[in-house]
Amino acid sequence: MNGLHLIADLHNCQCPVRRLLDAPGLQAYCVDACLRHGLTVVGQLFHPFIDATGQAAGVTGTVVLAESHLAIHTWPEIMGVTLDVYVCNFSSDNSAQAHALFDEVIATFTPAKLEIKEVARGHLLSKNN
Repeated sequence: MNGLHLIADLHNCQCPVRRLLDAPGLQAYCVDACLRHGLTVVGQLFHPFIDATGQAAGVTGTVVLAESHLAIHTWPEIMGVTLDVYVCNFSSDNSAQAHALFDEVIATFTPAKLEIKEVARGHLLSKNN
């Protein structure tokens, strides 16, 4: 399946805090971004969190793709976001789409500090090996 997993921790995001709190807006943005970058959306779930005082406290969400997924988690109290985009490259190479999606989502949050990991996954041997 020869997959590509892109992982990022975004620190001190400079975007408006409401971007980290708006589950429906974040969901619409992520789905649209996946589609714009040529990936196939097959499902989605975004959940808003509420803190002990009843205030919005972040969002966790996933867009399920035929190619795999985009997952995002926000922490508005520290202006942080974690992001991962995974694509398998079984029937075609989706690496360019994954990188473009990943870069766009990161730019949307404008992090002051960024930690990125890129992991090649799923290099399975064929049945004959």
